[in-house]
Parts: sequence; structure tokens; C-alpha cells
Amino acid sequence: MTPGAGELSVGEVAQRSGVAVSALHFYEREGLISSRRTAGNQRRFRRDVLRRIAFIRIAQRVGIPLAQVREALDELPDARTPTRADWERLSASWRTELDDRIRRLEQLRDDFSGCIGCGCLSIDRCQLVNPGDTLGAAGPGPRVLRM
Repeated sequence: MTPGAGELSVGEVAQRSGVAVSALHFYEREGLISSRRTAGNQRRFRRDVLRRIAFIRIAQRVGIPLAQVREALDELPDARTPTRADWERLSASWRTELDDRIRRLEQLRDDFSGCIGCGCLSIDRCQLVNPGDTLGAAGPGPRVLRM
């Protein structure tokens, strides 16, 4: 394929992917996607960048930091586009982290319900700020919340 044949402009990539042009520029600066420049200094992307962007967006949606996404993409040979097998391998490796995050969020949600009831007037019972009344060992008075 000759340079330019089948390539997409940044505007076309933005339209097809649903990602703002500014985000595409950011992804490129961060090394997540790449383009080539025309003689007129315009960006041109290979069509497979759309799958790479989908991969990035899905990973972001579940809370995977972009640094980890970049590391995962950097492991692919020849900067190729992730395949279904790549996604299965990476999602399996991220599953433990996601399960832990879900557990922490569920705990936060459950503790948060009790927090609203106490209004921080009973800091010894607050599971968010003072689990097990660890602040009570420092004596009476506010230790964290100061008005």
C-alpha cells in the first residue's frame, strides 16, 4: 500500500472513534497511538488505529491507568494493533486489580452509609476516617475534621 492510501485524517479518526481531536493528540504525545506527517505536516493514521483507540478507551473505562495501557501496548511486537487474544491476556492480568478495586469500592459504599448517619459527630465509629477508633489513642478532641 502506498503512503496515504487508506489512511485517515485526525478529523476522520475523531469522527469514527468518537474521541475528541484533542484526546487523539494527547494519546499521540503519550505514545499510545502514532501517525505519520504528510508533506503539508498533516497527521495521517492507519485504519487500525481505530482498534487501538477502542482498546485504550475500554481499558480507561474500567479504570486502568494510561501508563499501564501504554506498557501493555509497548509489549506488542512491531507496535501492532491488539488482537482479541491480546485483550484476553491483558484483561486477565488486570482482573485481580479490578476485583480488588471493586472490593474497596463496595466497602467504601457500605461504610459511607454509616458515615452519613453519624454526621462525623461520633468519629469513634467512623469506618472511613477512623476505623477501629485509632484516633482515640491520641486523646480527646478533633484530630482530622477541623471546622
